[in-house]
Amino acid sequence: MNKKMLQESQDALLRWYETNGRHDLAWRNTNDLYHIYISEIMLQQTQVNRVMEHFYPNFLAKFPTLASLSQTQEEDVLSAWSGLGYYSRARNIHATAKLCTTGELPHTMEELQKLPGIGRYTASAVCAFGLNQAVAVVDTNIARVIKRLFSHAKNDEKAVLKDAESFVNIHMPREHNLALMDLGSLICTPTNPKCDECPLNFTCRAKESPELFTHTKKTEYESLELFLGICIKQGRIALTKSEGRMYKNMLTLPNIEPLEEHYITSFKHSYTKYRLTVKLYKVEELACEKVWLEFDEVKNAHVSSLTKKAISALEGCDL
Repeated sequence: MNKKMLQESQDALLRWYETNGRHDLAWRNTNDLYHIYISEIMLQQTQVNRVMEHFYPNFLAKFPTLASLSQTQEEDVLSAWSGLGYYSRARNIHATAKLCTTGELPHTMEELQKLPGIGRYTASAVCAFGLNQAVAVVDTNIARVIKRLFSHAKNDEKAVLKDAESFVNIHMPREHNLALMDLGSLICTPTNPKCDECPLNFTCRAKESPELFTHTKKTEYESLELFLGICIKQGRIALTKSEGRMYKNMLTLPNIEPLEEHYITSFKHSYTKYRLTVKLYKVEELACEKVWLEFDEVKNAHVSSLTKKAISALEGCDL
């Protein structure tokens, strides 16, 4: 792309963003690096609306600064993260807060990537969105735009990153990257892109390469069954600290060997690539180490979303 075309493309993109961008997102209306960092970690595996309406404001209400996060216990962080899933993210942000002894995140991509759970993408997002540094932020949406714009028929991540870097608007990198992100989300979609509405249509090379519009491989999910024990005494329910990979260090219902005569109910639950059928069984005693909670304490404890869903499923059951 020559210099004139580059300038015209960048200008067209920013004009489109000014009118069509998602300017109402809270993390786009702050320069607080910590707040931007938290939003980026949450958005890695969670839909924008769920983050915006619930998790982001609630988490920051409990931990408004990096320093306040560093001074709390991991259990409190996991509790505030409950429902977001991928709990290693919560453990990583807690570890990061403790490592940032000044109470602030580093200001360079190199230093940011030394912290737990921060890769190139998150580091670039913090630097571009929080510090307006001229770096390319390449998430799934932006990668798709760049791949089509520059006609990358092969999945060459290094080539895509190189072109994304060459395309960055060095005068307005924050708005440029946000515009590309929105363009990929709203217009340059994986299937049936709205090319007629795209501000980069005049220079996009994808029309010369139809293979760039092929469907991505459909995710294959694994079906699993879980058998969980319900032990209730004096109005309290028994939970145990999970040692498993799925909900490590969180309170969960204990896994048991089921007896069909003790069956209560079942429900469906999704977790990453798994589609779970969860079956609940009444048990009188448990051999594992237990934590007893009142039912109204569960919602504020560091309890997995699966466990909360299971306890909700008990409503109306004959126990």
